[in-house]
Amino acid sequence: MNRYLIQAALSAGKEIMKIYETDFDIEYKEDESPLTTADKRAHDVIKNVLRKHFPALPVLSEEGRHLPYEQRKEWKEFWLVDPIDGTKEFIKKNGEFTVNIARIRDGRPVEGIVYAPALDTLYVAEETKGAYKVDGIWGRENISVKRLPLEQKKDITVRVVASRSHMSAETEAFIEDLKIKYKKVETITAGSSLKLCLIAEGNADFYPRYAPTMEWDTGAGQAIVELSGAKVEVAAENKPLTYNKENLKNPWFLAYRK
Repeated sequence: MNRYLIQAALSAGKEIMKIYETDFDIEYKEDESPLTTADKRAHDVIKNVLRKHFPALPVLSEEGRHLPYEQRKEWKEFWLVDPIDGTKEFIKKNGEFTVNIARIRDGRPVEGIVYAPALDTLYVAEETKGAYKVDGIWGRENISVKRLPLEQKKDITVRVVASRSHMSAETEAFIEDLKIKYKKVETITAGSSLKLCLIAEGNADFYPRYAPTMEWDTGAGQAIVELSGAKVEVAAENKPLTYNKENLKNPWFLAYRK
């Protein structure tokens, strides 16, 4: 796997945890979403590592400068970064936030890393190599590396994962439809890109996202899901999410494993 990508994520995670363990300040962007010092520091760390080792590839980060589409549309390959996905979870201090970095090529994620520093868990995926979950990064002598999915379905329970912060009426309706189709339906809640990682692990069957997301929220997680053999598709259209669109907001989507 790409050691520089892992270095960027782990270094950002270190900076994030320094802030996480303090009484940090919170700012709000124009759209009222929260921003912390940790977002800014993580962005700087990741940007510096990527620019040093991959100077030819542009970086599109939630916390960076967003170039107009007239310039971006020429990009064949670039890095897509969310320094902290799940800032609300970070503020709540429940540990369910992640560092997301994806390599996008021709509009599709071909490599990704999702790192949950408070949980000491790393998900990595790269085309031709598959997807993996790594636990115990800082324990080192107890590092566990497992290929995804971790398990194949053995029971009749259908597991659907939902957001802690964005349970829409459409998502509730999707879950009710599942209850009609299947005998046993269990709802699992999680924050940030960890919802997508549950699909990749094989610990959830469906993740309907019928609420707003941006490209940097999903690029890395989609790489993990798709390279584990599952799918992330535009809702009701049976086609994958694509990236570097003129509007960086995602359509509704469904991640699933069958």
